[in-house]
Amino acid sequence: MLGLSSTRRAAVLALVVCALALTVAVPLRNFLGQRQELARLQAEQRRLTILVNQLTQERDRLRDPAEIAEEARTRLGYVRSGEIPFVVQLPNDPTTMRRVEDPTAGRPWFETLWRDVKGVPR
Repeated sequence: MLGLSSTRRAAVLALVVCALALTVAVPLRNFLGQRQELARLQAEQRRLTILVNQLTQERDRLRDPAEIAEEARTRLGYVRSGEIPFVVQLPNDPTTMRRVEDPTAGRPWFETLWRDVKGVPR
């Protein structure tokens, strides 16, 4: 048949199969990559659509003058004319507590130990 030996036929067949595999592999890889990118972009679009809806609801809520007044009172501490503002500071509030300086701060540990052994007050 065509004057080729069986090994040569097998080699030609292997060469044809390899050429077909390479011809199909590159477009298939591109197709799968584009499908993954499309899925990622669709998920991002869904997330952004939800975010746009939330922000639209927030915008509509803030168009109400009563809501703006409430936000100004709670977040900015505004008061209406005639009202007396009060600020309550709790005793365990770290901003109002006085700092007590450590007298041993900055000294090496062995100096503090030696002072304690000698009985020298801090």
